[in-house]
Amino acid sequence: MYDENQTFVPESFSALYLDGRRRLTVTKAELAQRSEFCEDLANVMSGHCSTVHFRDGVDEATVLERCLAGLRHAESGVSAQEACWVTRRTAELLSWEWPAHLDASEEQHFGEM
Repeated sequence: MYDENQTFVPESFSALYLDGRRRLTVTKAELAQRSEFCEDLANVMSGHCSTVHFRDGVDEATVLERCLAGLRHAESGVSAQEACWVTRRTAELLSWEWPAHLDASEEQHFGEM
């Protein structure tokens, strides 16, 4: 049978929606929709982050920290896990190195939930 949904969902994104038994916690359609939304958001954020970096002279790590902090707010429209994924994807799109201290920040944030 032909699958009409041709949206590619990266494994790193799918992992956000797997339970302890490695089963999806949402439908495939919902997963594809969230993935597409987060990928689009990462693309928009990459343009914004690049502008802040070059126009304002803010270093890459600080730009990514600010991006992550902003996306963690409920008004952003993404979950905490999606916020981390979007920020990492933004860094990837910009070919920026991921700051190691943000890994600790993620772990601390998720430990509080």
